[in-house]
Amino acid sequence: MATMKEIAQLAGVSRGTVDRVLNKRGSVSPDTERTILEIAGRLNYTPNIAGKNLAVRKKRLKFGFILFGSVDSNSFFADVVSGIKNRAAELSDFGVTVEIRETGIDAPEQQVNKINELVNLGINGLAITPINHPLVVERLRILSESGIPVVTSNSDIPDCGRLAYVGSNYYKNGETAAGLMNLITGGKADIGIISGSPHVLCHSERVAGFTDRAVKEYPNLRIIDKADNNDDDDESFSVTLAMLKEHPGIDALYLTAAGVSGACRAVCELGLNNKLSIVSFDATSSTCQLLKDGTITVTIAQQPNKQGAMPLDILLNYLCMGALPENELNYTEIEIKIRESI
Repeated sequence: MATMKEIAQLAGVSRGTVDRVLNKRGSVSPDTERTILEIAGRLNYTPNIAGKNLAVRKKRLKFGFILFGSVDSNSFFADVVSGIKNRAAELSDFGVTVEIRETGIDAPEQQVNKINELVNLGINGLAITPINHPLVVERLRILSESGIPVVTSNSDIPDCGRLAYVGSNYYKNGETAAGLMNLITGGKADIGIISGSPHVLCHSERVAGFTDRAVKEYPNLRIIDKADNNDDDDESFSVTLAMLKEHPGIDALYLTAAGVSGACRAVCELGLNNKLSIVSFDATSSTCQLLKDGTITVTIAQQPNKQGAMPLDILLNYLCMGALPENELNYTEIEIKIRESI
């Protein structure tokens, strides 16, 4: 969703000038007005409800946003938080506040406790990267039925009563990863899979998409072993090291979650850097560095800033206008990155 700030930057004017043009308040030269309207049309700008409706200020809305990973241990979520904070800063002018919380990736009870904590703070809507566990599913369903809308971000649980999902099509990402693995290995590889947690839908879907595509289209891509790292670099190092020692014939790795640096540290410790074909996800600074030095062959990015910002827009429009999101599934783009493209 384009913002007034983005239009102002492209037009070389202040956000106030853009606001006057888009809300027909005058006092802007015809040439500037034409420029702003042309840019707004090109970006498919939809007027932000916060910028045109004083009711937003009166509501004093409060949103919660729960992430199932630590920003300190998973730099991908640092980029998601950046998207949250940037949009929250824009909405703060209209009395909207956002409370951010973190939980463990495999801690459903903790996630339910954080939901309860935010409800006690009086949130009007919740965005969440949910753990795929019955406790979380039931709590989110009760929350939605009580009138507090839920938007899932980064990972999804379709049957939890949520309004919409913002994030990757993870099954399609897995299929894409299989296609890339086929290309970079010449169609033949013995593969080890390092995933995050079976309780996280995005991880299991990445594995399923990869596996199904390989079985159907690429029979010489053989999956030798799979291990989970709980999105933790140290655990990722340990399980990757053990896997490569147990299966010395593995010549490719598929890294479906965080813990990429830990897995690559194991690869380097065994002297296998630049000898294995490695497909990973996300474009964090550490992953990009591993891509630059040739340890990782290709990575697939998933627009983390959008995953932070868009859920807030959906909640805002629903609570202020009663407007259901145009799409239930709001997929981010599949961005394939190699060393030469970063």
